[in-house]
Amino acid sequence: MKTTELRQKDAAAIETEIKALQRAHFGLRMQKALQQLSNTSTLRTTRRDIARAKTILAQKQKQAAATAK
Repeated sequence: MKTTELRQKDAAAIETEIKALQRAHFGLRMQKALQQLSNTSTLRTTRRDIARAKTILAQKQKQAAATAK
């Protein structure tokens, strides 16, 4: 998912996106453990997508806290 798409979402939507990505990543890890995963680069992609979403969520929360003061 691109950063522009994530920045347009609110915090709750980003949190649900993170949970979905974590579930997908877990499934990919299980496939890799069972040697059913043919494209292992998807693990790296999902891990980076999770990090990207968490970073944007933290930025939004920090911005919301700054404007609340």
